Amino acid sequence: MTGPTSPEAPWPVRTVARKIAEYIGRLGEIWVEGQVAQLSRRGGAATVFLTLRDAAADLSVPVTCARDVADRPGLELTEGARIIVRARPDYYIARGSFSLRATEIRAVGLGELLARIERIRRLLAAEGLFDAARKRPLPFAPAVVGVVTGRDSAAERDVVVTARRRWPAIRFEIHHCLVQGPSAAASVIEGLHRLDRDPTVEVIVVARGGGSVEDLLPFSDEGLVRAIAACRTPVVTAVGHETDTTLVDHVADVRAATPTDAAHRIVPEIGEQRRLVEGLRASARHLLVTRLEQQTRWLESVRSRPVLATPERLLHGREEDVTALRGRARRTLTHRVESAERDLEHARARVAALSPAATLQRGYAVVQRADGSLVRHPDAVADGERLSVRVAGGPLPVRVDHSGNQEEDGP
Repeated sequence: MTGPTSPEAPWPVRTVARKIAEYIGRLGEIWVEGQVAQLSRRGGAATVFLTLRDAAADLSVPVTCARDVADRPGLELTEGARIIVRARPDYYIARGSFSLRATEIRAVGLGELLARIERIRRLLAAEGLFDAARKRPLPFAPAVVGVVTGRDSAAERDVVVTARRRWPAIRFEIHHCLVQGPSAAASVIEGLHRLDRDPTVEVIVVARGGGSVEDLLPFSDEGLVRAIAACRTPVVTAVGHETDTTLVDHVADVRAATPTDAAHRIVPEIGEQRRLVEGLRASARHLLVTRLEQQTRWLESVRSRPVLATPERLLHGREEDVTALRGRARRTLTHRVESAERDLEHARARVAALSPAATLQRGYAVVQRADGSLVRHPDAVADGERLSVRVAGGPLPVRVDHSGNQEEDGP
């Protein structure tokens, strides 16, 4: 436990540094794993200086050791090598720096490297970075392809030459980086970020030639895997030979067996596309010609029908029908009119026969009083009453004289 401090009783810097050194010194010896980033053997000096790097955290720690520890028989201490160090943490008060003083160094064997890669793979798989649902389709015939590869490497030539032979119009944005050693993963990540920010780049290819498991270790770096997963641009990996598999192959949108295979995957073959287009054009032409021939045959069959071949024949037939109908209508109408005339004549004859005028013509007369009422009986009129007698020729005024009638009726 440390004593309390306050604004009135602060510690000087030397006290803080000394207490940090005391605290770190109480850690004792520890085992640390990392990658050798830098290695310095100064002439015949008894001390060897190296930097131990944690690639996943982008963190480095200086390490010092005796020459006999670094030159132990069977230990090949080189930059980029994975090692396990038994060391005592040390805090140098004068510079305020932290370092490790190694007393034993062991190389990480291939089995341990593979086991470590497998642990990282399981961790990333559990996070879902390798899920098939995250894979994005590659664009068809991209205009610009970004390539992250080593400078003047065979992988670069394989990708560029093969892709341009297949699709001459393609353009490349190439980022040269380290593909081996302790700084390779960071260099590849830098290239990914630069190309992913370029809006013209439609797909990114990460390419490297073959090598040993140790040579390909940067492409199983956790930080690089996460960087590929975070890219907005589809990524194609072509690392090593066909049998080599690194962690970046699991997270990439497409894994190519070789750099040449990557070129085949990112661009179509122009001759094949031309043949495909010609085949489609031929199919379209065949379908169109077939359809036109079918329609022509149908039109010819329609034109050969009587209604279209000699339409006047139908008109002549219809003309005869119209003439017959007109004659029938005229005969029917004439018959009806004549029948109506006969009926009318009969009606007129009956009316004439039943009319009062006809009765008068036969010698009958109609006797009326002055008010126009009819006289139906001799007793209905008074003697001397003036009457009107209507005969066929017209009315006659008369006066009633009953005496004259009596004399005529006498003996």
